[in-house]
Amino acid sequence: MRILVLNGSPRPNGNTVHMIKAFREGAISSGHQVDVIDVCKKKVGGCIACEHCHTEGKGECIQKDDMQEIYELLKKAEMLVLASPIYYHGMSGQLKCVIDRFYAVAYPVKPTGLKKIAMILSSGNEDMYDGALFSFKGDFLDFLGLEDMGVFTAHGEENGSDAKLAELRRFGESLKDA
Repeated sequence: MRILVLNGSPRPNGNTVHMIKAFREGAISSGHQVDVIDVCKKKVGGCIACEHCHTEGKGECIQKDDMQEIYELLKKAEMLVLASPIYYHGMSGQLKCVIDRFYAVAYPVKPTGLKKIAMILSSGNEDMYDGALFSFKGDFLDFLGLEDMGVFTAHGEENGSDAKLAELRRFGESLKDA
């Protein structure tokens, strides 16, 4: 299975990155291909609501920036993993910007190969996930109809713990083809 992980953390050695690495190791060990995009290192402009993508653009965004790379990988992906630290009860702004740009290629119909989604979240407190979960459920489970493969969270002392990283590695290992 081809898996696209969108890393919304700007910290190159932060908790989110360690969680992604553990998941990726497990998935690769089970024969899956995993592409990880560090969205904070990309130049991606916000959606400008011009509707070019749904009129003369026929699904193509008028903006030509690093989102083009993500669009290509999204077309090939069978599973999407959104990974982010929690900022003010939601995903990082950089990841949210990328998700907003899905409008061109995923609304009103998802890419044909995309079937599954999971989320990996890191925070300092266990009561901080509401905004990210709202988007996960509303945008990806309900609207796009993707299969929920799980939400994995770490807060406080769980961040970076051997137990949490082992859980994510096992999750990656357990994945079956789409």
